[in-house]
Amino acid sequence: MMTSSTGANLPFVINTWPFTNATEKAWAVLSVEGGGVLDAVEQGCTVCEREQCDGTVGYGGSPDEHGETTLDALIMDGATHDVGAVAALRQVKDAISVARHVLHYTDHTLLVGSQATEFALSMGFKQENLTTPTSAGMHESWKEANCQPNFWKNVVPDPTTSCGPYSPGTVAGNEASGGPRTFFGRFNHDTIGMIAIDGNGNIAGGTSTNGARNKIPGRVGDSPIPGSGCYVDRKIGGAVATGDGDVMMRLLPALVAVEKMRDGFSPEEASRLSLDRVVEYYPNFEGAIVSAGLDGSHGAACHGFSWFKYSLADASTLGVITVDVPCT
Repeated sequence: MMTSSTGANLPFVINTWPFTNATEKAWAVLSVEGGGVLDAVEQGCTVCEREQCDGTVGYGGSPDEHGETTLDALIMDGATHDVGAVAALRQVKDAISVARHVLHYTDHTLLVGSQATEFALSMGFKQENLTTPTSAGMHESWKEANCQPNFWKNVVPDPTTSCGPYSPGTVAGNEASGGPRTFFGRFNHDTIGMIAIDGNGNIAGGTSTNGARNKIPGRVGDSPIPGSGCYVDRKIGGAVATGDGDVMMRLLPALVAVEKMRDGFSPEEASRLSLDRVVEYYPNFEGAIVSAGLDGSHGAACHGFSWFKYSLADASTLGVITVDVPCT
């Protein structure tokens, strides 16, 4: 099932989930403060990082197996097709802003881990502990539950009953790839993905997340990967994704959705076609795609979630609204 709207008035802001304070800030940047689309995306996503939206964006959420919160973020400029991104960023809260510094001050696309932290500190960002009492409690509860759930397979001892440490076990040939991943869901792993379009049709997109709860340290999902968590094109529009990032980064759903719009499909049709491609390989996948055309048309599709909403603001909405999307 999909939802859509056409003929919306620019400027325009849209993002995954009912993170309406982020939408409102991005909209204010475009419509009141005179900022550009990159400013809108950065400042909108920053709101979620500071508010720790759903516990899945920003510091103090989704601790890894060592109890540490790390951050992923991306920002993409549709005018130039340039991207700045960080992954597994440690001890710096402002992930989307660090990503923008990668965009503006380097020729690179993606910096990772402790080296991304070194870059951030050299750019003047503050080093801080991203652990909070809440995230520390999550980690302790996970350990008390024999480290369940986790992301290991084909190891010994049995990862479904043990915390490890693990060693390689037997790998069965021709393993099916669409097995259940029932521990993925909105409050385990989520992303704010945002698209902003100004009155002249300039477009930018971005993402920010703290990744999958209880992930193996060093894991990176779809959010900082261009074409996976986010993709924008100055001639077409953009798309953002949320959900099981390990799966999505294998099929680049944001890029596929934009290319479907290039082929003439509406944003909602493009979202569904892109999502169908993921579900074909991973029927137990949980996730959603939100797409937008340069004219402010928009639509979404979702699979596996019990519900999904996205937030938007444009000149016709008289404020921020949310749109319900029934999921397959």
